[in-house]
Amino acid sequence: MDPTTRANRAAWHAAGEKYEREYDDLRDRAAAGGTLLEVERAVLGDLLRRSPEVVHLQSGDAMDDPALVAAGARSVVGVDFSEVAVRATQRRATELGLPCRYVVGALPGAPLAAGCADLVYTGKGALIWMTDLDAWAADVARLLRPSGHLFLYDGHPAFAIWTWDEDHPRVRPDRSYFARSYVGDDTFPGHGAVEFQWTLGQVVTAVAGAGLEVVHLAEYPEPFWRYSDVSAASWDGRLPNSFSLLARRRRETAG
Repeated sequence: MDPTTRANRAAWHAAGEKYEREYDDLRDRAAAGGTLLEVERAVLGDLLRRSPEVVHLQSGDAMDDPALVAAGARSVVGVDFSEVAVRATQRRATELGLPCRYVVGALPGAPLAAGCADLVYTGKGALIWMTDLDAWAADVARLLRPSGHLFLYDGHPAFAIWTWDEDHPRVRPDRSYFARSYVGDDTFPGHGAVEFQWTLGQVVTAVAGAGLEVVHLAEYPEPFWRYSDVSAASWDGRLPNSFSLLARRRRETAG
């Protein structure tokens, strides 16, 4: 594990304690069906109705997983590099009788067998923790069965450069769309975690380079989540703040 990943893992361990503090509330929300946004349901509906076996990379609090199961997923395996998060989410899934299991692992290099998934689901703050996007995409392709799908719904790469000013959208003077990384102390998990800045072109190129065929790409003005007590002008519908991508593994892709 490289030093940056090790430092980020420590930051997530510290931040992940909130999952234990909020355990009862998260369990109640999971029991009520979890969270899956309408933009996700619109893209994933047909795939989930086929009862896929799902791998959820960077599963975090795993609040999407009950919704994936309710929408048709046969099972979900979550991978996260926080032992705190994995312990809390596995306990919750067991209590609720969900067909979900969780394992600790740093990405890329998910500790799962090749060809174990019909659908790899990820996003909502996932790609900013990847130090090598090509290796990440290759790992996704390894996990997928022939004709399996990757679904990614994440913060738009431009989201990090907008200010949170309420009067007018502006570009942060300390950020660049083309920067390699930045320290995201103003967002979760904080604690000096290093977040990586990938352009939309780099994301699509990495996915295509891994042998996956992009079949859907959309951009949205709405952030995938809003920070409490913040009403930024950059979120008012004029700028890109999130995106979704669906890609299919070509049959000839090596496993």
